[in-house]
Amino acid sequence: MELYYSFSALIVLASIFAYLNYRFLKLPSTIGIMVIAIIVSIFLVSFGETVLPRTFGHLHNLMNSIDFTEVLMGAMLNFLLFAGGIHININDLKEQFWPVVIFSTAGVVISTFVVGFGVYYLLPLVGVNLPLIYCLVFGALISPTDPVAVLSVLKMANVSKSLETKVAGESLFNDGMAVVVFTVILQLAIGKEVDLGLENISLLLLEEAGGGLLLGVVLGWVTSRLMREVDDYIISVLVTLSVVMGGYLVARQLHISGPLTMVAAGLFMGNFNVKFKMKSVTQDYLIKFWELIDEILNAVLFLFIGFELLMIKDLNHFIIPGIVAIVVVLIARFISIWGPTKFMSFKTRFSPQTVKVLVWGGIRGGVSIALAMSIPKGEYSNVILSITYCVVVFSIIVQGLTIGKVANPKMIAKEEQEQEVAVEEVH
Repeated sequence: MELYYSFSALIVLASIFAYLNYRFLKLPSTIGIMVIAIIVSIFLVSFGETVLPRTFGHLHNLMNSIDFTEVLMGAMLNFLLFAGGIHININDLKEQFWPVVIFSTAGVVISTFVVGFGVYYLLPLVGVNLPLIYCLVFGALISPTDPVAVLSVLKMANVSKSLETKVAGESLFNDGMAVVVFTVILQLAIGKEVDLGLENISLLLLEEAGGGLLLGVVLGWVTSRLMREVDDYIISVLVTLSVVMGGYLVARQLHISGPLTMVAAGLFMGNFNVKFKMKSVTQDYLIKFWELIDEILNAVLFLFIGFELLMIKDLNHFIIPGIVAIVVVLIARFISIWGPTKFMSFKTRFSPQTVKVLVWGGIRGGVSIALAMSIPKGEYSNVILSITYCVVVFSIIVQGLTIGKVANPKMIAKEEQEQEVAVEEVH
């Protein structure tokens, strides 16, 4: 019953903040909800214990009673990734196969080490000393772009389909590599013995990512075949819900990536079902149901992120280190995008404007906070959580609100056309 009360309170707050944002702030819904939650959190942290002690206590207890890592990684993320995957065209994804694969694997590894070494050498200049291994832990958890935040922001940005597929595809598929890198480095940091051999790391990646993708395809194929036999909107909605909820339980039992399972299942079902003629009313209900789930859970998630400020001790002491981390993360993002694009130039040409959008569109979100909160409590856990929060808030608010201005469709189209002409002349 406690969980019911907690979720009810979050829904009520999300609806109130969404209304206030719609009437006054006029920001994109999810970002507006998060901004209001941060403002409320700052007020409560500063004056709550004296001005509104009961409200401060209730909200603090509410956030304390919810395991953010478990709620996000074990529940909400599965629904959101399935909803994201079901709307992506597999043909568009095939055209961007190599950029998506390289950015979501090599890009994550490059960013992890650039961020790790960057904060290791720069944070001491502002009075924060982190061992190199914990700097690499931070690099691993902050390097993957957040699929929920990215997909939410891309709805507002007027970018080309190819560029949207690159950014969205990378964010959907970088989970497997990120979790493996984070898990290995965190185990080293807390003193566990880890086999760093290429064979063991490859096996971990194959089990985590490959197993998740395979299970998702199997679930997508089986349920798509079932839906062909019963073209009814109620049953179709129930079947897709069972894929998400039951699929996660199976993935958890098999110790494989639940999020990648959901991405693969969503992609398969979203593209397989167009091959048979579904009743328009069934298709309409199905699409609108998952759009509604996506919007509701996004609202709750961004509310969560805003209120996580209540759980961070002495965040004001880490503002300057947080700014340093923001700069390092952006530089690392540029290197992890620019480097692979040079490697891929023999297959795909990337214009400077495209690289700029890929760099600025690498939004960090709830996944990074959830991973930071999963670090065992210790001397460095609060430092990492604090600077992670600074990076995430900057990423969502600043990058999220300006990505539309950075993504100049006419400029991108012109540069891509010039690149194509240059390639043809070379051949």
